[in-house]
Amino acid sequence: MVFMGDRATLLDTGRFVQRRVHRPDSVMNAAFGAAAAESNETAEITENSEVTETSGITATSGIIGTTETAETAGCAATVESTESAESAEITGITGTAGAIEAAEGPVAQGVQEARESPESAESEARHRRAADAGDTASMSVLGALLLRRGDLDGAESYLRAATADGDRAAANNLGVLLHQRGYIDDAAGWWRIAAVAGSAAAAHALGRHYRERGDEPGAEYWLRQSAEQGHALGAYALADLLEHRSDVGAERWLRAAAEQGHREAAYRLARMLDRSSADDPHDAFGRPGLGPGPGLGSATGAGVADRAGATGRSAGRRTDGPVAGPATGRVGEAEQWYRQAAARGHRRAALHLGAILEQRGEPKEAGRWYLVSAKAGEARAACALGFLLRDAGDEESAAVWWLRAAQEGDGNAANALGALHAARGEQQTAERWYRAAMDAGDVNGAYNLGLLCAAQDRTPQAEQWYRRAAYAGHREAANALAVLLLQAGDATGAEPWFSKAAEAGSVDAAFNLGILYAGRDEDRAALVWYERAAAAGHTEAALQVGMALLHQGEAQEAERHLRCAAGGGSAEAAFRLAGVLDSRQPPPGPPALGEPMPEKTECEEWYERAAEQGHRRAQVRVGMLAAARGDVDSAARWYREAAEAGSRNGAFNLGLLLAREGSEREAALWWSRAANDGHGRAALRLALLAARRGELTEGQRWCARAVELGPPEVAERAARLREALHQELTA
Repeated sequence: MVFMGDRATLLDTGRFVQRRVHRPDSVMNAAFGAAAAESNETAEITENSEVTETSGITATSGIIGTTETAETAGCAATVESTESAESAEITGITGTAGAIEAAEGPVAQGVQEARESPESAESEARHRRAADAGDTASMSVLGALLLRRGDLDGAESYLRAATADGDRAAANNLGVLLHQRGYIDDAAGWWRIAAVAGSAAAAHALGRHYRERGDEPGAEYWLRQSAEQGHALGAYALADLLEHRSDVGAERWLRAAAEQGHREAAYRLARMLDRSSADDPHDAFGRPGLGPGPGLGSATGAGVADRAGATGRSAGRRTDGPVAGPATGRVGEAEQWYRQAAARGHRRAALHLGAILEQRGEPKEAGRWYLVSAKAGEARAACALGFLLRDAGDEESAAVWWLRAAQEGDGNAANALGALHAARGEQQTAERWYRAAMDAGDVNGAYNLGLLCAAQDRTPQAEQWYRRAAYAGHREAANALAVLLLQAGDATGAEPWFSKAAEAGSVDAAFNLGILYAGRDEDRAALVWYERAAAAGHTEAALQVGMALLHQGEAQEAERHLRCAAGGGSAEAAFRLAGVLDSRQPPPGPPALGEPMPEKTECEEWYERAAEQGHRRAQVRVGMLAAARGDVDSAARWYREAAEAGSRNGAFNLGLLLAREGSEREAALWWSRAANDGHGRAALRLALLAARRGELTEGQRWCARAVELGPPEVAERAARLREALHQELTA
């Protein structure tokens, strides 16, 4: 591909104003002429047959190139259009790094003076006099000044004259001027001439031009020329092109641009490092499940889980949020680039920096960057700031920022406001904000509306909103919908929604499927779903898996699952884990006289943990272990707690303990409670107590009760006692 146009063809356009004869001894003219002689092709732009749409690059009527000036080496006026779809910021005409060449010889001093005060009237007047006298460098400087000021007519004549003398900066700036006037092909021709002469800024502009035309090979060639000369914008544009093609070389050029202070490059480099640091990124800013609280209960014997109403900040899938993955080094480097871009005013970089700091446990510093981003107009930062304030206990300030974010269209903030008002009992206001979230495209709005209706027992409306969210792909809404259907007796309709939610990653739905299959005696299928939920950390599912393995005789594997469930807070799992450990050790006997009381075993510690959570059987077991150690006070306390909670074994054992201490009257009260609840041994004890007191009829009544309740050995003893009492009464 030929990238250099024929200078003679450009002259024939009639748009070139030649003000003076070329000086053969001009170094710039010599270089310019040599470059022009390298090609005899026309200035027409060769395009590929297929146009490839570039990421974030759009044709604009504004300046696409870099306005170079001979005033300062390394300074150019640039209008940079948005090259990244991820950033909506447009850089205006500002001083940016570029390749500027000053004229050599007698004009050098004038250029140096222009550096000192390029915009002053005196400097402009001096350059105007020199330019009118035919000085090439001054014509280039003056043309750039006028172009920067917006005086296109005044600038064009000077730029054309300087270009005729071989000034490459003027050629680039003339391309910028022509582009502003809509002469796109002519602009590209001049950029091509300046780029061949060594202008990095012109190479950048030409590469951008080619990319907009769909000629990616041509674009890459010129952008690479610009980037390799150290031009920040060229490096950034090249990186954008390579990233669009998923080329690993993009990171190198983003880094090159970022190191030169390009803030968008710094931000995108940070995003690239961030994304590569974790396999499963999550959105620190998307917090689904903001609702008024759980609105559904159990649906089956084991209890269908429904955590759909959690009001906390949950982490779901993430599309644009910082992550903290295993590659901590790259995360740290990403933070550095976020910080650099944020310090230069990049609001999204400030947002991500705040999220990283919040994850690291630095809420104060995170809040500072969220505030910077929010004040710059980033709605997600305002929303995140609201969550920080809420977590700090300042709900009023949080509501202010959520309101600001919600009014700017942030659905997550609208959900947060809805949850806030729902918690205050302001149901109508909550519903209004949930609808606003839904209107903003946040499917959580429909889900939260379902939660709100369910909490108010408006089941048909709840089902409607759950269904709407579920059809939109909300997995917890699908689970909640299935729960409603199951509660209504429609197990056939519930199953596919549980399946959809579980396949989409809902842990609760996987557990609920296990319950559904277990209710049909499909134990193998139930275990599959329990195992999937347990692997994702579901406490009750881990308990179910552990119990199933115990039933199969796999105590070692069962112990692992029971430990997970017990660690997750399951009292039943703690009790069963203690039972597994208890079965492996001999029961402790009472300490010998003078021996210290033995330390508690791990088994007893798990029993105690379950007992402290209100597990009645564990309380009885802890009482028995304490009694075996001779700790009567602890035993009595645990027996009493179990008995008062309704444990008949606890009541019976408490009666035994009280009887041994001589409190037979109180013991009889607890035995009566246990016997009335179906405890045969307690009934037998009451019969014996009545017999000793001479209350033979009462004794016979309790004997009959003991015979009825069992177990067999108790029933046999009670029958013999009843016969003896009968003989005593009839004697």
